[in-house]
Amino acid sequence: MPGFFDPEKAFDQTCTENLRKNASNAALKILAFYAMVIICNLFHHLLRPWSQPRITSDLVIGLTVGNIGPIKNWIVSIPEALDSIVHFGMICYMFVLGLEMDPYVLFKWPNRAAKVAYAGMLSTFILASTITPFFQFFKVTSIMRVLSLSTALSGTASPVLTRVITSQKIGKSDIGQLVIAAGMHSDFVSTLLISVGYIAFQDVSESNGAHIKRAIIQSIALFVQSVLTALVSPFFLNWVNNENPEGKPLKGSHLVLSVAFMVLVCSCSTLSGYSPILSAFMAGIFMPREGRVSKWALGKINYFLTSIFYPIFFFWMGYEADFKMFEPGHLMTWARLVILLLIVTAGKVAGIIISGAILGFNWPESVMIGLLLTVKGHFHIFLALVAKQTGKILPSASIGMILVIFFTVVHAPSVVANIIKRARKRSPTHRMALQWLDPSSELRMLLCLRGPQDVSSIINFMEISRGTADPGMVVYVTDMIELTDQIAATLVHGEMDSITVTDKAVTEMRDQITSAVQSFVEDNGDGITLRRMLALSPFSIMPRDICNLAEDLLISLIILPFHKCQRADGTFDAGHPGFRFVNRKMLRHAPCSVGILVDRGFGLTEKISGSYVSLNIAVIFIGGKDDREALAYAGRVAWHAGVKLTVIRFLVQTDEDISSRRASNYRYNAAEQEQEMKLDDEFFANFYEKHVAGGPVAYSEKHLANSAETFSTLKSLEGQYSLIIVGRGGRVNSVLTVGMNDLEQCPELGPIGDVLSGSDFSISTSILIIQQPNLRGELEGLDEDFSIM
Repeated sequence: MPGFFDPEKAFDQTCTENLRKNASNAALKILAFYAMVIICNLFHHLLRPWSQPRITSDLVIGLTVGNIGPIKNWIVSIPEALDSIVHFGMICYMFVLGLEMDPYVLFKWPNRAAKVAYAGMLSTFILASTITPFFQFFKVTSIMRVLSLSTALSGTASPVLTRVITSQKIGKSDIGQLVIAAGMHSDFVSTLLISVGYIAFQDVSESNGAHIKRAIIQSIALFVQSVLTALVSPFFLNWVNNENPEGKPLKGSHLVLSVAFMVLVCSCSTLSGYSPILSAFMAGIFMPREGRVSKWALGKINYFLTSIFYPIFFFWMGYEADFKMFEPGHLMTWARLVILLLIVTAGKVAGIIISGAILGFNWPESVMIGLLLTVKGHFHIFLALVAKQTGKILPSASIGMILVIFFTVVHAPSVVANIIKRARKRSPTHRMALQWLDPSSELRMLLCLRGPQDVSSIINFMEISRGTADPGMVVYVTDMIELTDQIAATLVHGEMDSITVTDKAVTEMRDQITSAVQSFVEDNGDGITLRRMLALSPFSIMPRDICNLAEDLLISLIILPFHKCQRADGTFDAGHPGFRFVNRKMLRHAPCSVGILVDRGFGLTEKISGSYVSLNIAVIFIGGKDDREALAYAGRVAWHAGVKLTVIRFLVQTDEDISSRRASNYRYNAAEQEQEMKLDDEFFANFYEKHVAGGPVAYSEKHLANSAETFSTLKSLEGQYSLIIVGRGGRVNSVLTVGMNDLEQCPELGPIGDVLSGSDFSISTSILIIQQPNLRGELEGLDEDFSIM
């Protein structure tokens, strides 16, 4: 009947329904991808306090999500698509891995890193090939499968290892550089052996004649691809680089040609049946690493891997590593898991201990290098799962390998932390400050002065800083002289790069300073050892010279003069911009504590008595590392019989209204503040017990609510003390100083020091501002280029 059944309408409904289903499936897959990315990032953020690399969180999330029932049932409908994406991603991964390798290291005499890599690989390979045949890893055990497994176990995932080393800031150290180089060498050699071995040991059912024929064809194809890449790619890529100089965008046509060339060289050997993934690695090996095109390819592919591929890869890994096939009730499953972990760990460590003994390494460092080189990564996970997919290995053994890979990665950050801990113990001189000075060690101090006008204040400073005669202190009195063209013309170069200054004005000034300081030391210098130094250079490089001098002399405290001088009426002049530049740079780069002395008649103080009090000094303690350093210096001053020292501690009022107002107005890291307060209380308690409770030091507290009360309290100290010692800063957003730096005239003095040295403060009170050295890098006082080997 007409109108009862309309074919066109039914067809439209069917098309609409199919489009709706396809759109729904596509949206669901996109949503699942973003959900995986978000979950991996969140879990990685949770593991950051333990410095775990991203692969750790990705492994955990992938194994968890991929084994959830509904998700696994949904993936069953798209296994081919997922496999295709993973194989394409692995092609990109292996191409980048090969691009970062240097094939010519095989033709060079092995250096230390290569010897370490070879030793670890050889011992692991021997151990694996000897033990694994007895633990039924394969459905059908054969020599080629045992050798393939042993080669994979002897390798290292250099991208993962490099990320662990660099993220923990030891990449510039000798052991960090050695581990990265050995890891890359181990990764390169093991992957190269797998790539070449794929031809000889491809496990397919065919006659010997067919096997030999296939191996010959693939060998020829791989050889042609390698030669083509090694010979042609430098010319082609150099042409593209020359046509696209730095500073200009890459031309689109050249990018298309470059990508097409890379695809071509990666595809040559695949025509013979060779693995596309290993073919990409072999092509990447012989392609130039330098140049704009190679760097562009590295950047783009790495971005694709980290942002898109890795979440999908670990999603696929979780699906393939079905825990239902793990067989946890079988004893052999756990035996295989344990033996794999022992082979990977003991094999690497044993080989590197032996090579380390030959190369002169300490055995603890050899053990840590071995543990780091056990790290496995994405390629090893892929090999384990592909072996399961093709039926070459038991599913429980494949899942056990993935768990072993997880264990090789998760321990790496703790090994690096132990390396840093050992290096810090062996390099104590990097923490050069008074707070960390051993009481039984002498104080080494660098006193810098601009000329004779600073001599009297320097002498008084030495007097109050002398502490006890045993162990005493070593003072390096250093003249800061700008190297002008006139002075440079008078320099006389001697042997061993020595330089003699013959300028008459300079020599006379130095003789005058030396005479005055030497006279003081001879008359009153019990426990003081005097040395004379010279910082002769342009102001632009003078801070560097002084820093190098401090490092060489193991200095704990550098004292610099304020760049302004006091006039007869008590006010300051405009100051010298060169010396201000030096002070600012020293505060930023000095390897030890730095003090800036604002001299307001401190040098005019009559001779400080050693039998009765003749000088009143105060130290202000609010909190933070600089205030702790100021208190540490005050501890030396407290030993002087002629000094009356007063400690003034500024405390925040504990009223609920003030606390709530502070919490709402000022943002700070609560954990960091709590840690700083704990350090402040411990350090101050030790000082109080030593110098206040059982000594002559006076103590007072000021309970304040805000920075306005801090300012008024500082003003109330006017005229009471000859010298006030303060910390420059280093406080954790203290409510007592917030806002005070908005009106600072000299930021290098810090908020408290700037107020006390201001023109409206006492003209007879000198100020000493002390800053503790900033911890270098993120290694808590340890240089990033430390040496431990």
